[in-house]
Amino acid sequence: MQGFHKAVQEADGTKRKLLAFVLAGLLCLSACGRGDLEAGKQTTGGNENQGKAKEENVEIQIFIAASLDTVMTELARIFQKDHPNVTITYNVGSSGTLMTQIKEGFSCDIFFSASPNQMDQLEAEGFVEENSRRNIVNNQVAVVTRKDSGTKARGLSSLKDATSIALAGESVPVGRYTRQALLNQGILTGEDPSAITTKQVSQALGGVVISEQDNVSKVLLAVLEGSCEVGTTYYSDIYGYEEELKILELVDAELTGEVLYPAARIKNKEAGENQREAAKQFLDFLLSQEAKEVFESYYFDTDVE
Repeated sequence: MQGFHKAVQEADGTKRKLLAFVLAGLLCLSACGRGDLEAGKQTTGGNENQGKAKEENVEIQIFIAASLDTVMTELARIFQKDHPNVTITYNVGSSGTLMTQIKEGFSCDIFFSASPNQMDQLEAEGFVEENSRRNIVNNQVAVVTRKDSGTKARGLSSLKDATSIALAGESVPVGRYTRQALLNQGILTGEDPSAITTKQVSQALGGVVISEQDNVSKVLLAVLEGSCEVGTTYYSDIYGYEEELKILELVDAELTGEVLYPAARIKNKEAGENQREAAKQFLDFLLSQEAKEVFESYYFDTDVE
């Protein structure tokens, strides 16, 4: 019997030890679980804080040539899907006017010009952030008319046969490209296309009526409205108006020179670090494959160096 009682006692002792071991294990698991949960909260909280830091609202000012208005509206929408905290404000106008505004101290983070000339001037005078300049797209000058205009003009060489012409001024890139092409055809005389006035162009074309416009969008509008029979725009400006407009001639780059659109970050003393970083990200986005596909869908050429 003593042996039996001893065995029972030993068995009871073993059970108590096993129970204690199990309870200790459960407590450990419970403690570890709470620790993991706490750790999880800290990690999530850290990510939330990082997200809030990244999502600090910022606005960037981008000066764009008038011919870029439509495509850049689309590109801003796409960019903001991944950067909802960034507000993009466009200042749209002729490249010459935008250049002047930058020189006068207007707040600008990125300048996207329809010609290298304006960018060259800003770069030479120290307005451009070093190593930020990039050629984004290429374009082509087009002589256009309404499909129902009945014009006798067939292109640049026969502009004198039009009853009226919409032409950008000599300081506007498309106006300068048009004058350069007319110089190369021998219709105009001189050396500097940006020094040839609209009155001189009219005289060289036999006195045809020319309505001078201060950007390419206004040239396009004058033709669309029928107030001018023909006009010189960019090929990309035809987007959305294919049913109304007819291209009389796509002017060869050998006549106009290459129609490059450079973009660069502008030194903005008013911009903070987040604003400068957002501008850098947007300029990088303009060079992305996704942006190139959008540019091409709006008739821009992205095969540039």
